[in-house]
Amino acid sequence: MSSLSSDSSAVEVIRVPCLDDNYGWIIHEKDTGATAIVDTPEAGPYQRELAKRGWSLSHIFNTHHHWDHTGSNLELKGDGVTIYGPVKERTKIPGIDCAVGDGDTFEFGNQKIEILDVGGHTKGHIAYHFPQSQLVFPGDAIFALGCGKMFEGTPTQYWKSLQTLRSLPDPTIIYCAHEYTMGNAKFAISVEPSNEQLVTRVKDVYDKRSKGLPTVPSTMGEEKQTNPFLRFDISDEIRTNVGATDKDDLSTIFAKVRSAKDNFRG
Repeated sequence: MSSLSSDSSAVEVIRVPCLDDNYGWIIHEKDTGATAIVDTPEAGPYQRELAKRGWSLSHIFNTHHHWDHTGSNLELKGDGVTIYGPVKERTKIPGIDCAVGDGDTFEFGNQKIEILDVGGHTKGHIAYHFPQSQLVFPGDAIFALGCGKMFEGTPTQYWKSLQTLRSLPDPTIIYCAHEYTMGNAKFAISVEPSNEQLVTRVKDVYDKRSKGLPTVPSTMGEEKQTNPFLRFDISDEIRTNVGATDKDDLSTIFAKVRSAKDNFRG
């Protein structure tokens, strides 16, 4: 079952649940009819949603090379479909046409897209930022109340990437790629229990998930207030609870927060 997530004056965004807990996204630029999907966990849900709405796919935007983000590229790539993907992972992106990297821009209908380097989950991970509509599609670089596991990158790289994302305006809507918010919420509240905004948000997450409702998308403003991976540099409580010391630099503290989440069994 899919549901509408954003309907601005220029861009319509549709949430498409895929696999067990992936979210794919359809982006429809209203003025020109340009239609993109972000990552390709599986083809069927996209094909059904596109057919229901009478939209023709024109673009595929891959954020990183993992199979649950690129596995259906070739099945979905028909005539006239252009696949964009990270330049640092171009050899791992099936069917790629345009390899893009940090600072690159291109036009999607009447929308400008900026590419952000958000490596860390994978070394070449990118995000697609729509500055005019204040939307960002970060794949697994950031989640509601969390971030992706650090499979390939370094703490220094990943912390820089999170700072890049955190610098986006507070109203920016974050369309991340997984429904991981419940687990993230349990960890977040364990390391920053005195954060009143977080307490309120965790209650909301529990309520939504108990009703089978999605918790994604979120906004950058929400994440700045409640996401421990964006807050450890300003929260003494988080640093204490992950065992950081005054001698640790911020990249080291990020690594400790990431390790604490990796080993959390709440």
